Amino acid sequence: MLHVWLALTHLSGVARRALTSCFSRKLLPKKRFLSLLWDVLCLIEPVVVHFCPIFLHYEFLGSHVSPCLCSQLPQCHPTTPAEHLKEPLAYMRKAQVSLSPRISVTSHSRLLHVPDLCGLHPTRMTQFTQKCTLISEDGSVCSPLTGQLGEAGSQKPQQHEYGTRSASGSHDLSRFRPVYAPKDFLEVLISLRNPNHDSSEDMTVKSHWGLIQVPLNVRDILQLRQAYSELNLNNGQLGIDDHAHVHPDLFENSYVQIGKKVVVEQDSAAAQQYSRRGCPTGLRSDLWALTLNSTNQPQDVMHYEQLKAGVIQHDLLVDYLIYKDVKLTASNDDYYFVFEDFLYQVMLCFSRDTAVLEHFKYNSATPPKSYIHGKVGNEEFAVLYPPNGVIPFHGFSMYVAPLCFLYNEPSKLYSVFRMMYIRYFFRLHSISSSPSGIVALCLQFERLLQAHLPQLFYHLRQIGAQPLRIAFKWMVRAFSGYLSTDQLLLLWDRILGYDSLEVVAVLAAAVFAFRAENLMEVASLASAEAVLADLSTLKVMPLIQIFLFATAI
Repeated sequence: MLHVWLALTHLSGVARRALTSCFSRKLLPKKRFLSLLWDVLCLIEPVVVHFCPIFLHYEFLGSHVSPCLCSQLPQCHPTTPAEHLKEPLAYMRKAQVSLSPRISVTSHSRLLHVPDLCGLHPTRMTQFTQKCTLISEDGSVCSPLTGQLGEAGSQKPQQHEYGTRSASGSHDLSRFRPVYAPKDFLEVLISLRNPNHDSSEDMTVKSHWGLIQVPLNVRDILQLRQAYSELNLNNGQLGIDDHAHVHPDLFENSYVQIGKKVVVEQDSAAAQQYSRRGCPTGLRSDLWALTLNSTNQPQDVMHYEQLKAGVIQHDLLVDYLIYKDVKLTASNDDYYFVFEDFLYQVMLCFSRDTAVLEHFKYNSATPPKSYIHGKVGNEEFAVLYPPNGVIPFHGFSMYVAPLCFLYNEPSKLYSVFRMMYIRYFFRLHSISSSPSGIVALCLQFERLLQAHLPQLFYHLRQIGAQPLRIAFKWMVRAFSGYLSTDQLLLLWDRILGYDSLEVVAVLAAAVFAFRAENLMEVASLASAEAVLADLSTLKVMPLIQIFLFATAI
């Protein structure tokens, strides 16, 4: 910095007297003088502008000029853009932005030749009539809004007694298909690359075995042991120590009594800590609601009733996507088919809940938009569609289905599901670098297998049965629909207890370890999938404990 100060000294010897004279005699207006001084300093050395306030204060013009000049200085630390706070990695942001148009409902509606909106957004479009024509972001015109999907050859679903619509009517769902499926999303994740990363720096034998090739920090098994120490073999666990062959006095009775005290105290932090070792069946609903701070107060019930009224009033294309998804998944599931009506109630209300938009403050994704005809790009005439900003994909309803076993009151069921979604489930279908994001979970799953079952991983890779292609559908649905319900709820206990989805990746790796002997004998992807087709008989906690704490390192 010596040359900077020498330049400034030269200024003080030649120009300082002239500038000082101009200022003292008031030959120049104050603003003009400051502008001239600033130009002179910047011409000599741009770096000077960061140091000149102190110099001017003590050496040059005195205390009355330096504050004025300081006010013109640029900020050294500009405010971080909001999108950078949501996702710090540029290539992740770019991937999420490029994904959004491919999975939009508007694009899907054009393929089906049906309007993307069959009613109006109740909170943003009240100034327009129900015959408004919408246009998508890329400029393509959607059909005029009507009360039913007449253009699609479909009849409007019949009104259900609860205020939602029944999918059992005569309307045709055969033309509708999910906007995207987990396997489509996986292909996007496989293509992710960090352009600034030199893969040769960490070149190892196993570094390129997996499908996910992004440099994220994920925990190894030693770090997982420390993070999930409550799950070790020395601690009692619901899911292991509450079985019939274990006397209840050894663990279960005292543990249940502690759980009852937690519920009585209404301590959310205590409920979360308690959930790490599992929740008793009779207390689980209260403990989960307490952990999620989900209260079923009168205002919550009123909010749910307003959403139901919106379902009756406005018919949306997304409704048919929800009907189709429930029919393809929960309705064909031995555990969840009885909750079909409950699922319609919750999912249809969820699609219209603008409170869900709050999670986009920390979600790397952005909610899709449509515009009034002729107003493309004008945010005053923009409407978020779906109203909650969430595109239902194939299997989305399975996030709700297990909760139907816990809550028989629709408003409470809805409240808990919404909190589960905005805290955890959204990370399973958005691209981000979060440790609980689906990208990190996939990478962690692959690295755990590569580190502890390298022969199995290499064998499956050689026969074209990449482990992630099999396990991805489990992880993206948090194992809902694959495990038996009691085991799934035990897994979700730990998700809430540790406030993390990492345990999902650990369980996926543990399943492969459990079936390793059979998998080593398969010769094709179809055979590997057959070995892992039925997970309904697996016990979650023994698998996780053995993999984390009984695996040789």
